[in-house]
Amino acid sequence: MNNINSLAVFCGSSNGSSLEYQLKAEKMGQALVKNNITLIYGGGNIGLMGKIASYVYSNNIDVIGILPKKLNLPQVVNKNIETKRIIVEGMHERKAKMYELSDGFIAMPGGIGTFEEFFEAFTWLQLGYHSKPIGLLNVNGFYDDLIKFLIGAVKQGFIKQIVLDKLVIEEEPSILIEKMKAMDLRIPQKI
Repeated sequence: MNNINSLAVFCGSSNGSSLEYQLKAEKMGQALVKNNITLIYGGGNIGLMGKIASYVYSNNIDVIGILPKKLNLPQVVNKNIETKRIIVEGMHERKAKMYELSDGFIAMPGGIGTFEEFFEAFTWLQLGYHSKPIGLLNVNGFYDDLIKFLIGAVKQGFIKQIVLDKLVIEEEPSILIEKMKAMDLRIPQKI
């Protein structure tokens, strides 16, 4: 069993084109609250990240927002909640701090930043820099094409199946978290 007291949630600073994304963001907040899990996130007040943070904070669970100086702006910072805010120099430091403070990582629907954060965390697991669970919340089939791509990369010999098997993919936040807690994260070192 993996002890998960904090999770970094990577997700959009937009709401997306479907109401379902916003509903799942609230369900993600509910799952974090139910499990008493601290939210580590990008610190914004907009989009899916703002919805999750507001829900978690309004239910008295810790929320830690990590922002690079460039994004520490009134229109970005979550003013509706008194999160613990950590200001760092840039995006590399932001990710390093998120990875340091988190017991696991979840990628919800989002854009380029979400993909980049997810892939870095997944790469670090493969290389043995951490042994923390990683999940994809596949809302409305958002990650279906990415999952097919990853399966194709396994078939083409670029990703080992044992590595892909460590990625937890689910449609419901509470089930995703439970599976992440149970995931065996041992991976042979890639040389």
